[in-house]
Amino acid sequence: MSSSPAVLPPAVRKGATVGVVAPAGPINPGRFRRGLALLGDAFTLRVATDIARSDGYLAGTDDERAAELDRMLRDPDVRAILVARGGYGIMRLLPRLDAAALRADPKPIVGFSDATALLAWAERAGVRGIHGPVISQLGDLPAADVATLIQRLTSPEPAGRVPWRLQPTGAPRPAGPDDGAITGTLRGGNLTLLSHLVGTPWQVEAAGAVLLLEEVGEKPYALDRYLTHLHLAGALAGAAGAIVGDLTRCTDPPRAAGAPDDDRQAHAVLDERLRAFGVPGARGAPVGHGKRNAALPWGARVTLHGDGTLELHDAAVA
Repeated sequence: MSSSPAVLPPAVRKGATVGVVAPAGPINPGRFRRGLALLGDAFTLRVATDIARSDGYLAGTDDERAAELDRMLRDPDVRAILVARGGYGIMRLLPRLDAAALRADPKPIVGFSDATALLAWAERAGVRGIHGPVISQLGDLPAADVATLIQRLTSPEPAGRVPWRLQPTGAPRPAGPDDGAITGTLRGGNLTLLSHLVGTPWQVEAAGAVLLLEEVGEKPYALDRYLTHLHLAGALAGAAGAIVGDLTRCTDPPRAAGAPDDDRQAHAVLDERLRAFGVPGARGAPVGHGKRNAALPWGARVTLHGDGTLELHDAAVA
């Protein structure tokens, strides 16, 4: 299940062509247009011709969605690929995608949530991706998160320490300098997808990894189920640590639309499960389905310091 050595795709220059695809659920046109507008000054956006199509809970048939992504992978003018929205559907496409096309012309793929599967596919192909906002989310994020996404795509310089102040969660950190700093390879994303990828060729490698975990709309017992499944399947073996992002609307009973969220029970579940499995970590990363979604380079070497800051040793692009 080991991944190929990661190739850093070339940095995307300002004004270069960036492809936008909808490989999962159908877009909301208004939210999608607002997101596109925030990137139009940085890049030339090549939006798939029939991106507004819909086939139930999918943005078109498997053939349509796979062909759209394949065209962007093979187009030499397209220097990065951004996912329009999450939902469901990308796992259905993985066997259809040509990893050789990405290896022949490396370009960063950006997405999160259901796109966790696509980032795992890219890593198996040997090319680093970016765990970051989808287009339809950009209009709801602060300008700083949009700027961070652009920086991750365009700058080959490692970001260094990110000024977060994360709180401890899970197992106690190992003794050592820097209050037990944890260093590893950043991988992960949506907890449901990480669980469902187990046993597939795109299972996310936990050994030596700092696993990023986020979720939306799952009850606390389901979070328990997914993490327990990962543990029982051996899919957490060798994990250096974990970074927990947003656990949005993960309540029981579910919160009414517009009601204030309460993530305390969800975080308590992850804390207990990570502690039981011997995985130390930190929570509170502004990543996921909440009000923030900071882009992070999948496959980068990172250190989670004892003061709650995260240090990125590698960039997403070269």
